[in-house]
Amino acid sequence: MDLQELREQINEIDRELVDLYLRRMDTARAIGAWKRENGKQVYDPARERQLLDRVAEQAGEENETGVRALFSFLMSQSRTRQLLDEKQQSAVGETIRQSLARTPQLFPEKAAVACQGTDGAYSQQACERIFRHPEITYFKTFSDVFEAIESSRCRYGILPIENSLAGSVNSVYDLMAQHRFHIVRSARIKIDHTLLALPGTREEDIREVWSHEQAIHQCSNYLSRHQEWQVNACTNTAAAARMVAESGRKDVAAISSVHCADLYGLKCVDAGIQNNSNNHTRFICISRDAEIYPGADRTSLMLSLPNRPGELYRILGLFNAQGINLTKLESRPMPGRDFEFMFCFDLESSVYSPSFYRLMDTLEVSVEEFTWLGSYTELA
Repeated sequence: MDLQELREQINEIDRELVDLYLRRMDTARAIGAWKRENGKQVYDPARERQLLDRVAEQAGEENETGVRALFSFLMSQSRTRQLLDEKQQSAVGETIRQSLARTPQLFPEKAAVACQGTDGAYSQQACERIFRHPEITYFKTFSDVFEAIESSRCRYGILPIENSLAGSVNSVYDLMAQHRFHIVRSARIKIDHTLLALPGTREEDIREVWSHEQAIHQCSNYLSRHQEWQVNACTNTAAAARMVAESGRKDVAAISSVHCADLYGLKCVDAGIQNNSNNHTRFICISRDAEIYPGADRTSLMLSLPNRPGELYRILGLFNAQGINLTKLESRPMPGRDFEFMFCFDLESSVYSPSFYRLMDTLEVSVEEFTWLGSYTELA
C-alpha cells in the first residue's frame, strides 16, 4: 500500500472510533440515569479499576500503558456527562456562586493587612501594590500571618508563594495544607537585590552577609565570587538590613532592596546582584472568608492523591477534557501520611465559564480530598 491508502485506512478507523465514542457516551448517560434512580454515586472507583485492568489485559503488555490512558480519559468524559445530566452543582460550585453573589464589586482600597517581616520587606511592596491604603501589621513568621487571618486579627494577609529564579516557597506551601484561608488576589513584584552596608563600608571590609534564604539563593552567582564571606540566613531581607544598621559593624552587609537603604540609613555597596535581571516574586493575598471580585480568571486548588500509578495523569485528563489551561502544578509530601502528596494547581479560566463549573463538579466526585483555595485576579 502507498501512503495515501494507509491514510484512508486511518480515516476509516477514526470514523468508527467517533461512532463508538458517541455510543459510549449515550450508554454512559443511561447508566447515569439508572444511578440517579437508585441513589448511586457517579464515581465508582472499584468499577473503574476493574475496567482498566480488563482492557489492559486485552491490549497486551506492549500497548497496556496507552490503552489505560485512553480509557481513563473516556471514563472521565463519561463521569462529566453523567454529572451534567444530573443538573446538580457540586458543593464547591455552590460555594463559588455564593461568594460571587456576596462579594462587593470593588476591591477594597483600605484594609488591615498582615505581612511577614518589617518595614521595607518585599511583602510590604506587594501589599502596597494590591491595596492603596493598607494598614499593615508585621509578624515574625509566615505561620503567624495565617493565624492572624484565621483569628480575624487582620482581614487580609500577604505571602510570597514563588520566585521566577528560586522556585516555590516551600514553607508557605506546607502551611497552606494546615490552615483555613482563601486567595482573593495575587501580584508579581520585580525583585532587585542590592548589597547594603553602613556608610564608610568598603566591599573588601565585608566578612558576613545576612539575608533571607530565598534572596541568598537568588544571588548565588554573586556570592560564589566571594567565598571568604560568611552567609547567614534570617527571617527576611528587610530584617537583614535593619540588623546591619543596628549592629554598628562595618564588616557586615545585607542583601535587601534599595528601598531599605533610605529606610535604615545604609549605603549601596553593589546593585543588581541577583542571578538574573528577570527576577519576580509572586505574592498571594489571603482572607479567611471567600471573596471573588469581578474579572477573576485564575483559580487555585489543592488535591490529595494516593501514591498509585496513573493517579496524577487521571486528574490532568479532567482539566484537558474541559479545555482548561494549567499554569502551575506543585507537589508536597503530606505530613504524617506515608507516600501521600498534596498537589496545588493554578488554572486559567473565567469564573463565569461553564467549563470551569463542569471541572469543579467533576473534581469533587473524582478525588478523595479536594479544596478550592480561591478564584482571583493577578496583578502583573
